[in-house]
Amino acid sequence: MSVNDQTGHKRAHPNALELGPRKRPTTQDPLVHHGRHFGRAVHTFCNIQTLLTNGIVMMGDEDLESITAHERKEYAVFRELLRIVPGLEARLMESSEEEVIQIADLIQKGANGARADDTKGMKSAIIDWITPKGQTLNPHIPRNVKSGRGFNHERTGALLCPAGLDWANLEYVYVTFDWDHGMLKLSNSIKGKLVSGQMQVSGDQWPVFLYANYTYDAEDPWNGLLRSGLLAFKHIFTSPSSVDQEPKATRSGNARIHGMRSVTKASIAYVATQARFALSSAQVFSRTDLITDSERFYNSIVELLDDLEEKGEVNQLLIWWNCQVFPLYSETERLSSKNSALARIRQKRAEYNERAIDMTT
Repeated sequence: MSVNDQTGHKRAHPNALELGPRKRPTTQDPLVHHGRHFGRAVHTFCNIQTLLTNGIVMMGDEDLESITAHERKEYAVFRELLRIVPGLEARLMESSEEEVIQIADLIQKGANGARADDTKGMKSAIIDWITPKGQTLNPHIPRNVKSGRGFNHERTGALLCPAGLDWANLEYVYVTFDWDHGMLKLSNSIKGKLVSGQMQVSGDQWPVFLYANYTYDAEDPWNGLLRSGLLAFKHIFTSPSSVDQEPKATRSGNARIHGMRSVTKASIAYVATQARFALSSAQVFSRTDLITDSERFYNSIVELLDDLEEKGEVNQLLIWWNCQVFPLYSETERLSSKNSALARIRQKRAEYNERAIDMTT
């Protein structure tokens, strides 16, 4: 027992051997849950309310052949949303305009929440990934500080440098000394222009870090594209701890929760967008931020992966990612089975049955 100094009454200590009153369980609308997966795997910069409104209208349009290519793409995203959210189509058909807005708000809440969570997680993790083992970055980059990243740092600047440009090329550099600030200024170099902001990088100018080993081949621009070690798909879709571990014959984390058995084109673009933002010095992830230009970056990757003329390369990329993330993926390339033991057994059985039929006739 203890004494309250103000009242003089004795006050009982909490009993450590009792659990005490149970906390009221918190419940989350399933639409928020599905919205998280939609934002990661289907479309991250989507205005859900507009998507639902336009989608409902197109559902009642019998002449879908006349819609534009953009409308057709938007409708495909809408249909995918209906597929991943059980009962959503029936619910929308029975809902008033106000109820449709409420549904959209819940899905949007999930998509925005997942993006915020992933942005926070990647901000810290990516510093570990870009730091060589047994070494430190110079100057040091704090895991939770963005200001020293982007083109302000040698390591992140080299990774964010647009493919085809040479961050390290100091040819034609004009060096001056800034007497007011006591520092050297680099001019007329790629690095100097990127650091000073003289050269702005739009979202469709892809950084070299998207390539395997950070190596870009102008003669074969598909070589290694979107196969970089910094595109840590597992960090978001399985579990952060699985990034540096050998894959196991199971699924876990967000992929398992949502029944995800293969990567999507949008999920690759999403991971790339998160990694790019984590390397940048931008403080807030915003679709309207023209400095990072994240929305254009994301859309430009999705557009390439949706391009039918690139189907062969895209299919190879998807197979490669599925092998990395989902060890049990069933559509990977396999050796021909026509000469396998199983095939021979079936062939022999067919021959035996055929002879048996001939003998009875």
